[in-house]
Amino acid sequence: MTGLPFTKMHGLGNDFVVIDARSGKPADGVEISAAQAAAIADRRTGVGCDQFIIIEDPTECDADAHAFMRIRNADGGEVDACGNATRCIGAVLLDEFDGDAVSVRTGAGLLTVTRAGYGLVTVDMGIPRGDWDQIPLAAEADTLHLDLACGPLSDPAAVSMGNPHATFFVEDVDSVPIALVGPELEVHPFFPERVNIGVAQILASDRMRLRVWERGVGLTSACGTGACAAVINANRRDLAGRRMVVVVDGGELLIDWREDRPGEQGRVFMTGPAVTAFCGTIDKSLLA
Repeated sequence: MTGLPFTKMHGLGNDFVVIDARSGKPADGVEISAAQAAAIADRRTGVGCDQFIIIEDPTECDADAHAFMRIRNADGGEVDACGNATRCIGAVLLDEFDGDAVSVRTGAGLLTVTRAGYGLVTVDMGIPRGDWDQIPLAAEADTLHLDLACGPLSDPAAVSMGNPHATFFVEDVDSVPIALVGPELEVHPFFPERVNIGVAQILASDRMRLRVWERGVGLTSACGTGACAAVINANRRDLAGRRMVVVVDGGELLIDWREDRPGEQGRVFMTGPAVTAFCGTIDKSLLA
């Protein structure tokens, strides 16, 4: 192999290097190690990205999936969920397959992706998990009010969207030095699998400002699962409604935690853009 073809995509600036390793595709069957993914993700010496994504064939017994999406964070560690990446890969598959919906298998489950018009894509992110052992926490605790503090942050609520999130509610997001407190909170012993840290400010019953320190990545311009978690936690605390516009550094996401549609009660739907920035080839020296 002389080089590895890739596509650079992003959802509100949360960016991805995408390799299509399905049968018959340019990177058919390629396998990428954690170290190789981290090298590619490096913004100084590699391509640069928050997550490294591999599109793979679904298993033979997974007839409902159009593809499997493998996710590695910028540090090379594999994770189960990434909402913005699911939108991007869903957009790729929607262009490829006939129909209005596709299904993407992730480590967090089978997610349905549909077009929402005007360049937007909606992902059914599934049902959130709020029990302490589902997030998971290191020991049983009240997930609505964790006894956790660091600097100006305290009293978060925790939930899993296929990955662990802790949301801190504050009066002014921009006054919080998240780049300083995020690294410490990410590896707190409360969270055996580390945790994504959200800092949220309620602007109205249907609008929120959010910044996220993402485990294995750092401060990101957008976090889809983090936006879902923040809306869920805000609603659990009676701070806001179930349908909210979440303003992140990179733009806006619409999160809808549904309760009134048959077959969709309790499911979280996320709508936002999916953008292809450019295509290229990774030199084989970077994979050595």
